[in-house]
Amino acid sequence: MDVSWLLGSLCNVVEKNRTVGNSENGLNTGQGGEQPCEEFALELVVGACAHHIGAVILHLSFLTLWSGCFVWRNKFTSSGGADREQTKKHTSAFRRRNLRVPYWATLGACYFLLVLNWGIAGWVLLYGWLQGWRNHPILLAATAVTQGMAWLVMSLLTKNSDAEKRETYPGLLRAWWILCFIWFLSALPKYYVLPEENTLFSLEGIWDAASCIAGGYLFLMGVQGKTGFQVASDRLHEPLLNGHKYQKLCKQKVTDYGRAGFFGSATLSWLSPLLVLGRRKQLELRDIPSLIPRDRAQASSSAFIQNWNKQKQELPNSPSLVKTLFRSFWKGAAWSGALAILNSCAVYVGPYLIVDFVNYVGGERRFPYEGYVLVLSFFVSKLLETLSQRQWEFGTQLLGLHMRSALTAFVYRKGLRLPRPSGTSHATGDVMNYMAVDVERLADFSWHLHDIWVLPLQVVLALVILYRTVGLAAITTLVATVITLAVNVPVSTFSEKFQDKLSQAKDERMKSLSEALRSMRILKLQAWEQRYLEKLEYLRKIECHWLAKALYAAAASNFIFWSAPMFVAASTIGTCILLGVPLTAGRVLSAVATLRVLQSPVDAFPSLVTVISQTKVSLERLKCFLQEEELPLDDVIHVPCEDAGENKAFPAVEVEGGYFSWSPSSGVATLRNVDMSITRGARVAVCGEVGAGKSSFLSCILGEIPKLCGSVKVTGTTAYVSQFPWIQSGTIEENIRFGSPMEHIRYKDVLRVCALEKDLALLAFGDQTQIGERGINLSEGQKQRVQLARAVYEDADIYLLDDPFRSMDAQTSTYLFSECILTTLASKTVIFVTHQAEYLAAADVILVMRNGEIVQAGYYEDLLEAGTDFSAMVGGRTHELEPTGGNGYSRYDEFSLGYRDEFGDVDGDEDIDKLSTTDSEVTVDDYIDKPEIEDGKPQQQQEVANHDEKQGAGRFEVYSSYLRAVSHGAYVPVIILVETIFQVLQIGSNYWIAWATPATAGNEQKVNNLTLILVYVALASGSSIFVFCRAMLVSIVGLLTAQKYFLDMLRSIFQAPMSSFDSATTNLILSRASSDQTVLDLNMQFRFSGILVTTLQLVGVIAVMSQVTWEVSLLFVPVVAVCISVQRYYMASARELSRLVGIQKSPIIHHFCESVQGAATIRSFGQEDRFVRTNLKLLDRYSRPVFHSFSATEWLLIRIEMLSTFLFASSLMIITIFPPDSINPSIAGLAVTYGLQLNSLQSRWVWNLRSIENKIISAERVQQFNNLPSEAPLVMENSRPPRNWPVYGTIKLLNLQVRHSEYTPMVLRGITCTFPGGKKIAVVGRTGSGKATLVQAIFRMMEPAGGKILIDGIDISTIGLHDLRSRLSIIPQEPTLFEGTIRGNLDPMDEHCDADIWEALDKCQLGDAVRGKEEKLEASVSEDGENWSAGQRQLLCLGRALLKRNRIILVDEGTEPIDTATDGIIRRTIKSAFAASTVLTVAHRIPTVVDSNYVLVLSEGRVAEYDAPLRLLEDKSSHASKLLKEFSYRSSNALDLTEMGPS
Repeated sequence: MDVSWLLGSLCNVVEKNRTVGNSENGLNTGQGGEQPCEEFALELVVGACAHHIGAVILHLSFLTLWSGCFVWRNKFTSSGGADREQTKKHTSAFRRRNLRVPYWATLGACYFLLVLNWGIAGWVLLYGWLQGWRNHPILLAATAVTQGMAWLVMSLLTKNSDAEKRETYPGLLRAWWILCFIWFLSALPKYYVLPEENTLFSLEGIWDAASCIAGGYLFLMGVQGKTGFQVASDRLHEPLLNGHKYQKLCKQKVTDYGRAGFFGSATLSWLSPLLVLGRRKQLELRDIPSLIPRDRAQASSSAFIQNWNKQKQELPNSPSLVKTLFRSFWKGAAWSGALAILNSCAVYVGPYLIVDFVNYVGGERRFPYEGYVLVLSFFVSKLLETLSQRQWEFGTQLLGLHMRSALTAFVYRKGLRLPRPSGTSHATGDVMNYMAVDVERLADFSWHLHDIWVLPLQVVLALVILYRTVGLAAITTLVATVITLAVNVPVSTFSEKFQDKLSQAKDERMKSLSEALRSMRILKLQAWEQRYLEKLEYLRKIECHWLAKALYAAAASNFIFWSAPMFVAASTIGTCILLGVPLTAGRVLSAVATLRVLQSPVDAFPSLVTVISQTKVSLERLKCFLQEEELPLDDVIHVPCEDAGENKAFPAVEVEGGYFSWSPSSGVATLRNVDMSITRGARVAVCGEVGAGKSSFLSCILGEIPKLCGSVKVTGTTAYVSQFPWIQSGTIEENIRFGSPMEHIRYKDVLRVCALEKDLALLAFGDQTQIGERGINLSEGQKQRVQLARAVYEDADIYLLDDPFRSMDAQTSTYLFSECILTTLASKTVIFVTHQAEYLAAADVILVMRNGEIVQAGYYEDLLEAGTDFSAMVGGRTHELEPTGGNGYSRYDEFSLGYRDEFGDVDGDEDIDKLSTTDSEVTVDDYIDKPEIEDGKPQQQQEVANHDEKQGAGRFEVYSSYLRAVSHGAYVPVIILVETIFQVLQIGSNYWIAWATPATAGNEQKVNNLTLILVYVALASGSSIFVFCRAMLVSIVGLLTAQKYFLDMLRSIFQAPMSSFDSATTNLILSRASSDQTVLDLNMQFRFSGILVTTLQLVGVIAVMSQVTWEVSLLFVPVVAVCISVQRYYMASARELSRLVGIQKSPIIHHFCESVQGAATIRSFGQEDRFVRTNLKLLDRYSRPVFHSFSATEWLLIRIEMLSTFLFASSLMIITIFPPDSINPSIAGLAVTYGLQLNSLQSRWVWNLRSIENKIISAERVQQFNNLPSEAPLVMENSRPPRNWPVYGTIKLLNLQVRHSEYTPMVLRGITCTFPGGKKIAVVGRTGSGKATLVQAIFRMMEPAGGKILIDGIDISTIGLHDLRSRLSIIPQEPTLFEGTIRGNLDPMDEHCDADIWEALDKCQLGDAVRGKEEKLEASVSEDGENWSAGQRQLLCLGRALLKRNRIILVDEGTEPIDTATDGIIRRTIKSAFAASTVLTVAHRIPTVVDSNYVLVLSEGRVAEYDAPLRLLEDKSSHASKLLKEFSYRSSNALDLTEMGPS
């Protein structure tokens, strides 16, 4: 129904009553002269200026609004005297500035307007009482009284700002000053347009002029907003405690969103205190209030889990993720849907009224005051549109926040319950993509949730309006719309296909990058980094192939749907011409305005199709992951210790008929015929050859390996020490306590028995030293002892230790075995895997495993006498050392030559410099709330390097570098030019249609119909061509820019020295290459394009509206000034909120990756719930700035759109009061058509600007890794060594000096010695002596600070790194395998034939194992080599060195994890295979020293001894002799260890 018709009918009734009243006037006046009530009301309405009516309504609205705010505020604030007391306390923290000018002038302006309005009111009332009301309208007095009351309230509010010592005036007061000035200003044009009826020298003229002058000053103060008070910066007012810790001890403030009233919620004024704070200071996380409980991750996660479990019960085989999300969050979706309906209806009111408005401007009058009624209708509809739009978008973003929290928490829970990577098809990189990409897509889909059904609704509404306007031609509109939608079907199909392929390519790229980053050290040592760089570039090329197709499909959709409105409009106009429908400017412009409104959802349709296709892919991927088989909870029966009581014979661990397999689907059992029972308190040793199944045996007890059949029963709690240590980011204390409460006596005892006291004494922060990712700043031995301490502190009933003494020297391991296992854990059940035969005698029971079965079980003596597998393993070392029997040393075993003064010092496997006192990253515990003070001692602050936390405002360089990344920005002006031409042609087409058609019915058309349609089609077609060019240019340039950023980052990372990876963690780089790179690939270019498009559209709107009359342009000046001021006010906080969003996102991903890697340890300690709670805390800390960030955007948009609404209404008011013949109705209608877009254009402009501010952070982060320090060139063309270099393998060290970094002390201090070619050299020394540094210096992993290294006479610093490292071989300390095949791990460069590979496998004792695989050399290797045992992995690393056949071999504890028997075979293999090579070994085993030709003893970075081993052994005072004696003593007492603790 026509709203203007209803209002017009009311006015017609009033007009009719006035006519009747006038005809009966004589009768009425003759009867006593009394005026009837109807005539009095009539005079009240029609006898006053419409501007006064509006003033009364506006001021009454203000008074009502203020009253509501006052009542609502006092409803929640009832502290009374407490508030006043608090105000007094705060007053002392304020100080005055000079208030004579700003404050008193503001108060004076309010008082002036107060006196002026009450003076006018008094004069009018007096005049009316004396002269009679009929000679002066009473509404003039009502206007003055109303304004007087309003200015009384405003004066009190202004005065109250002084009393409360506010820094800024209240937001309501400032908004009112701005609106009042605009209203005062809108009253002035009538004195220019109709000077004969209105004069400035009349009472009203003086009133309006004086109000405008005073209002102008208040307008300026409203924009500035400052009262003149500010918070004192005196530090005497700060708390004595550290501010950050003091606030953490206080209760966290909760956001006011939950307590906001109707007005506060509608305008988001509850956010104003945070924005005021952000304007005054740089926001930090502690300044951001917490979310209300229903918006926190716990509530969202609980709802999702509950509904997912219901879905699994209803549909066990295929639960629906979509239904689960709907059931969990339908309330928020329903509320935002209701707002979407209201917005869809309100947005079409404007196009509906255009015909009436054009007719009105053309001189047609249907009822009195029709123009004002139309203006009011426009204003109310735009007001409703603004409020509903903002609340709609706020609700959808809040819905997305809930979905993100719920899905992230659920994916995290799922990751904790999956088996290790070898047992699932989802690698760590894949799971990370699920969280970083797929969950984010589903959360972002909330933006488009209602677009699916809003589009059909808006099409129906548009057709209704078009039917009223153009009749049956609306059918053509429907057909044309359907055609445009149909044309996009194949495009959307291709888009979905491309998105699917793109996701797969991204997963492959991320998986390979994750693997390469984890193994960067071995890639550089093996000189394989260039090959893996090429592999990643190739994978990126494949990804870019699909990315380009996806972008081109998006460009095609963009072209189709930008052209659609013009195609539909041309079809509709052509149909009108054919059907003979009379065309007028009003009809045509109404149709154009309707189609322009419809253009918004139709334009969004391409992105909607793309988003739907992306979301479908993400839904399928997440659904597949969430349905992945979890570790069964009932595989292991857990019996509480209370059930066993004091019965010592009750089994602690019992396995019956156990068959277990890492790949249950294959049916091949990893463990077979496992039948055993271990009594409580027993000490059980497990031994066996490489790949025998020892680690899998412990896993079956923990329930980590899927069970095929049998039963497992465990009594009591368990603690687990894995073979490869898992260390969590955080302090050493947190890693040891692992969630348990602090008990100081027990804690100190654990440090003692785990030999950590000396380590901690060397650190500035002791046990509060921050540990980096994967313990990157700890040595291997230190990591092993920290996780052993974690297990001991747990005080569990059963201890499962997988090779706990690996990476430790003899003294430390002996001390640990004695103090920890035999003493501290004497009453516990301990099951330990070991390769060290001397510890087996202390076990109560020994289990010998072979090929996944327990082949022997019994006591040490019984098994030794049996003479089978066990005796072979124990005797392996003795036979290996028989050639040295003449020296008096008959028994040797593993022993590190890192000697020390006493037990308990740090290990000899790494330099002490590796343990730094600063963290390499911001750890998870820096992000979660925890007590900061214990025992009254504040925690010391450590310097933390954070690549995310880049505070400050300016990012001009980032913007500039992004825009200039391709061809130095040459494409940018081209894109601007193309977009400008598009806008000109589009406006020109509408201008043409408005000018060419008659303004009203009966006027003559200026051109014939054919010319009309042809010119319009030509202009529309030209604009379509240019919009296609712009879309293609943006896509191409965006793709090239993203590719450049990625390649620059990738090459910079691969060329960076290893020291760079100590401060830039793997997960940090992966985050850049995943989520941040996705923003650059798919979002950034469109955000810049969006800001360009909306800017030019806004300029076009202003230009079109100014064509009506130049007075309209005057209104834009103050409004633009206010918009810029509000924008700057908002940006101060928004920029910091965006920064906090980026900072708080990384810990979630880091904690997730860390938890997945240590899932087995977390499960074994029963800590899943604690880690889940930590994940929820991290999500809440991320959600806080996210929530307030998008709330701040809506806060800004609603204010700017309200200003636009008042601007639009004021413009229409100006047009309305002009005489009918002074304005072209067609141009006026065109101005209204474009003015209706002001709200949406400004909101889109702000949204794009805010989006750029957020997204540019991704470019900034990626750019951080584009300029990392670089190593020397891989190849130096002018200085390449001969092909056969090195020939002899002679290494000369000349005054070699090496330091770890520029500001650290020297580690190697002038070493000068020569390693003859073809000889075996053992390098020994105590901790920190520089053994590992020497190896790194030879590989140039560290560049010498002085001196030289010559290999066969060539200075290695003068040749390229690839030429050097490819001629050297290394057997590293940690075995590293890459996902792929056996062949790819041995020969990734494809340089060797199959025969050579098989020969190398046979030499390293893996030939039979590989031949047993069906795929032979193509046998698969899973992520990190998880499907091969630790020993087999080490053997494959040995195979690499055998295959390369280089003249120089460096061994760094390369055979450590191998069992005793195999160890002897491998040592002989190295001795024979590298007989002619120079073998430099960082020796940790006596046999290695004895077998060498020379021994180099380092001490404090200098050469202490360098001679043949026999000569050193003959000298009883030499270091080597002392070490051998020490080892002999240890070995001879190995059998007596049982006396050190109860059996």
